[in-house]
This record gives sequence, structure tokens and C-alpha cells, in this order.
Amino acid sequence: MSLAEPTETKAPARLASSTPGVGRAKKFGTAATRAAIPAVSGSLYAARTKIHPQAVHGTFRRIKWALLALTLGTYYLVPFLRWDRGPGEPSQAVLIDLDRGRFYAFSIELWPQDVTYVMGLLILAALTLFLMNAVAGRVWCGYLCPQTVWTDLFLAVERLIEGDRRARLKLDAAPWSVEKVALRTMKHAIWLMIAWWTGGAWVLYFADAPTLVAQLATFQAPPVAYMAILTLTATTYLLAGHMREQVCTYMCPWPRIQAALTDEHALNILYRGERGEPRVSAKKTAALRAAGQPAGDCVDCFACVTACPAGIDIRAGLQMDCIQCGLCVDACDTVMGRLGRPGGLIGYDTEANCRSRAAGGPPVSRILRPRTVLYGLLVAGVGGGMLYGLATRSFAGLSVLHDRNPLFVTLSDGATRNGYTVRLINKWHAERRFALSVEGLAEARVEVVGGTPGALPVPPDATQEFRVLVFAPAGARPDPSVPLTFRIHDPATGETALAQDTFKAP
Repeated sequence: MSLAEPTETKAPARLASSTPGVGRAKKFGTAATRAAIPAVSGSLYAARTKIHPQAVHGTFRRIKWALLALTLGTYYLVPFLRWDRGPGEPSQAVLIDLDRGRFYAFSIELWPQDVTYVMGLLILAALTLFLMNAVAGRVWCGYLCPQTVWTDLFLAVERLIEGDRRARLKLDAAPWSVEKVALRTMKHAIWLMIAWWTGGAWVLYFADAPTLVAQLATFQAPPVAYMAILTLTATTYLLAGHMREQVCTYMCPWPRIQAALTDEHALNILYRGERGEPRVSAKKTAALRAAGQPAGDCVDCFACVTACPAGIDIRAGLQMDCIQCGLCVDACDTVMGRLGRPGGLIGYDTEANCRSRAAGGPPVSRILRPRTVLYGLLVAGVGGGMLYGLATRSFAGLSVLHDRNPLFVTLSDGATRNGYTVRLINKWHAERRFALSVEGLAEARVEVVGGTPGALPVPPDATQEFRVLVFAPAGARPDPSVPLTFRIHDPATGETALAQDTFKAP
């Protein structure tokens, strides 16, 4: 976050403030330095001045528009996609059914017992983020982060209503009038509408979308739906409309984490100082070069600063506030094109390549290096393992719970009986009949209260609990604790499932 708005001319004093820690040692480092600074009353923190980024056009801006349309379109439209799962089953393609404890994603259906896939997705997301950082720094933050996407949308609305940077600065400085009130009211009304649809789209993932939309419109939806929409409306409006770059700099932990994961070979937005310095106005460049004096390509126009959504000056070096969005590249390339100079004064580059170029060495590019290879292999391994698990996962299961009191019962004929609660799982959308058997105890006899072990019915897409009794005859004389294996088998499909427990005896 920048502490002061860049002006239309030059603002070199703000460069240090945009890099955390720079200037702090000067202010608090020595007693002599502290004594030289006059006493200041009031807050120790500079008041925030709203940043008004300048609209730019170019390659990276087009990429950001395309990704904005793709991500927001996916978010808003996916709940309305349909998927036929058969009679009695939800027809929404992507649905988180909290009442039944199911997650549906097209042909995939996950139960609470499949929580390992959720953990796998989180691990895969983290590894992918590490890989993106190792290749191109905070590229996630600049193009795909929800905060960036919604902030871009809010800024587009602001520009459409209030105008570009100069018009917005002028409107901020102008006294309140009918026109200013009308423009601000229209802007915030559209912001609130976008924020409301953000929350509204989110709750549609937890219920049938068309049905819930009708309930919301007629005020018949569950109260929790209205609470969720209100909460997300408020957070989206505040974060994307008012806090913006403060979220990326102060609330998000990723800027600090990624600093420990990057290296000198990661691509970042960098300024080619050896080409741009010394900065000279466009009018003086030709004269200085004709006289044999140095003159860089940078004309100190501050286009890169005014285009930055974080308000930083990339020419001061890589900074924590930079989200690597590339808008400063488009702004600088536009100016270079107008001056008839080659682009690339600001662009994606590596620190290692910058040092090599400054020393007159060859270009250095090491996208494939140990950390990127390791992250890539981990992503492929976790992703491949999850796909294999989904492709080979069982659609039947069981769990066994031994009676706690009593652990066993000795019958009059000397036999020993143990009781179990067995729960069978049927993940198919049709009824199935399972055969139950017990292994590990010789001459054991199995009984099912109210049923037969050879045909235990389980309704479609449901679980069924059975009371199971296991008998060990007197002559078997089992040990005090014998491991048992409960096995179910579906004769129609050949699918089996196992569960382990023990048989207790005197």
C-alpha cells in the first residue's frame, strides 16, 4: 500500500515509503538522527490517500480482462448448470448438499468419508501456488486472486461513471454538488448490486439454484441464506470497493510467505535501470545523446506509477506491495511506442538476468531448476494420486462398532457372544444387497437381528445400520482378544469392502 497518492509530476519522496522497512532505520536508527527530526504531534502513521489508477491498454490488460470474464462468468453461471443423476437425485451440476452431507461435481459424488479428497485439493492448491510463485512471483495475486478480480470490476464501474484518473481526482477535490452526489450514488449502488450478486451466487452452490432464486425473490428462503448474502455483500463491498490494495498488503499473508519461497530466477516485474537511467525528458534526450552525454529511455513521466493499482513506483525496485499485474508494463510500453522507442523498459524479468545483463553477460533463464521441478512433480503426484483414487474408489463401505457394555456374554452352553453395530454404505443410486461374513475366528457363527447375513438390503445413496451377533462355540476357546475381519460382498457387481475389529472372550 502506498501512503500518499502519486501526483501528476514527480513524487520521489514517496518511493521509500512504498517499500516496508526502507527509511525506518534512518528515522529510528541513531540518537543523532532521531534528534535531528522535529517533534511531530498526532498519529505516527500517515493518513491514507485514495489511489486512483490510470486506465491502460495493452497485452497484460487484455489478459486481465479475459481472466476476469472467465473467472466471474464461471462463478456466477456454474450453479445453473444441470446434470442428470437419475430420479430422486439433485440435478445441479455442482452442489454442496449440507443436509445430506454430499458434494456433487458433475459425475463425482463425495461423501463425508471422502474428506481425504478435500485435503488433497487443499494440498494441490498450495503446491500449485508455490509453483506459480517459483516461476513468476505473485502472478496469482495479479491475475486470479478473487480480491484482484473483484477490485478490477469495481474499478471498471468507477471509471465508467466518474471518468478516468484525472476526472476522479478532480471530482474528489470538488465541493459536494447535485452532480457529485448523483455520480457517487450511482457508483455505490452498482457496487452494492455487484456485491449482492456475489453473495447471492455463493449461496446458490448450497441449494438448487433456480428454486433458491425463486425463494429469495419471494422472501421464502431460509434465514441463513439471507444472512450469508448480507455478510458476503458487506465484505465484497468493503474489500473491493474501499480497502483494495490494503487487503493485498496488510490483510493477506501471502506477500510475506512468498518472499521466503522465491529466488533470483523467478520472473518478476522489474525496471531495466541500465537502459532507463539517467532519466531525461523526451525533449532533451536527442540533444544529450548528440553531445555524447548519457540519457536513458525513461522520461520520468510517472505513467507506470499512475497505472499501478497499489500506487508504487516499480523503478524503486521489487516491493512487497507489487502484485505483478503487469499494468505498469502496458503503461510504459505505450509511452515508449509514442516516443518511437522499443518497449520492455519495464517487464517480466529475473534478478539473475538483470545482473548478468548489467555486467555484459549472456541472458540467464532458468525456469527449470530444482524447486520448480520439485513443485511440478509434487503437483503431478498429488493430482495423479487423486485422479487414480477417484477412478478406483469403492462405492460400498462399512464400519463396525463393538458393544462397550458388556464386551462379551458367556452363554449357558459355554459359547461366547459378542455384539456389534455394523453400518453398510451404498453410494449407488439403486438398492443393493450385500452378503456379510466374518473372518479370523474358527467355527464362528454370525447372526443379524431382523435379517440374514447373506442378503442385507441398503437403500440407494444411503447407509443402513444392522445389529450383528458373533458366536464362538465353547470348544473354540478363543484368546481374550481375537482380531476379526468383517467383509461385505455385492454378488451383482463383485465389489467388496472390509473393516477390522476384535472378538472379546473371558
